[in-house]
Amino acid sequence: MKRPQGIEHTAKAVPSTTPERPAAAAQAAPPHTPPHTPASAPRKPAARRVGLPTAWWLNKPAAGEAPTVDEPTAEAVTEPIPVQKPAPVQKPATAQPAGTAGPASGEPSSTGPLAPVTPLTAALPRVAEAAEAAGGTDADADTPLTPSSARARLRAATKARKAYERSEVRRFTRHLRRRRAAWLTGIGAVLALALFVAVGTFSPLMALTTIQVEGTNRLAADEVATALGGQIGTPLPLVDQGAIHDGLAGFALIQSFSTESRPPNTLVVRVVERDPIGAVAGEGGFALVDPAGVVIQTTPERPPGFPILETVGDDGLAAAGSVVQALPAEIRAQLDVVRAASTDDVSLVLAGGAGVAWGSAEESTLKALVLGKLMAAAPPGPSTVYDVSSPASPVMR
Repeated sequence: MKRPQGIEHTAKAVPSTTPERPAAAAQAAPPHTPPHTPASAPRKPAARRVGLPTAWWLNKPAAGEAPTVDEPTAEAVTEPIPVQKPAPVQKPATAQPAGTAGPASGEPSSTGPLAPVTPLTAALPRVAEAAEAAGGTDADADTPLTPSSARARLRAATKARKAYERSEVRRFTRHLRRRRAAWLTGIGAVLALALFVAVGTFSPLMALTTIQVEGTNRLAADEVATALGGQIGTPLPLVDQGAIHDGLAGFALIQSFSTESRPPNTLVVRVVERDPIGAVAGEGGFALVDPAGVVIQTTPERPPGFPILETVGDDGLAAAGSVVQALPAEIRAQLDVVRAASTDDVSLVLAGGAGVAWGSAEESTLKALVLGKLMAAAPPGPSTVYDVSSPASPVMR
């Protein structure tokens, strides 16, 4: 059982077991002389004997006996607990009913000083803010408590507690919210990209409506676009390149092609036409061929503007093609016959009867430049021969 605050506990006197001496003997006894002690050494106070404290219920008088009050003795021990006294609260004076005894207003209670109490709103700022937002003030504590005000205070306290719990949950889950936001952002970006690709791939807004053909010279662009008309209405990302290749394979003049999609509805087709180098005489007429030997056109008569090719095998045809393509346009227009027995034996015959000893198909660009200089210095005649097989030392005969 706890000891009440501020109650004195009196210890009972312990009877002495030493027999008392007669008074005469006490008077006759010489006075006690204390031993001499140096002045520098202070005397220690004698330890006070304190009896064991007894509880108040052990000293309770028996039935029928008058209660006795123990007078305080030197051995009584009082150990009050120090308590900080709060400042007295000045309350407005209120009228008390007649015959009612009670403490006057503004005076401290008779129960004694109380320990200091720290309000919850002072220790927790968030709770204080929530309480102020709920409408609670310090003046409400001084007003009489009624059922309606009690319910209002309960609601305000509940609201403040919930607000504080929510703020603590947000504070401890901040890193989780950041991680969740990062994941949601990444997933949203991926979904947006997938949606964009799906719309661009399958939406009719990206359907092909226009085919634009570029790079044609001897071919009609409208004919090429008509051959690719089967792709009209197909979304640009789904245009079939194989179908375009099959559509352009029917044109012998097309050597290669490339496509470009221009959103939202245009397909650009760039073609590279074959470059015919001459005509090869045959039983049915003359076949216009390119350096690869692909027949571009067949005519019963010699096509104008192209030399006659007299080659041996594919290597001879390839050597003749490289020489013809290296010649400038003004010399190429004067060609009459191109002979190529092999890659190292190529010769040319001009329209006027002049001949050119070309030699190997290597360094054809340099040889074409030297030939142009020689023809400019000495115009070709019926018996003129230009030897450019060694471009560093050309010879004209």
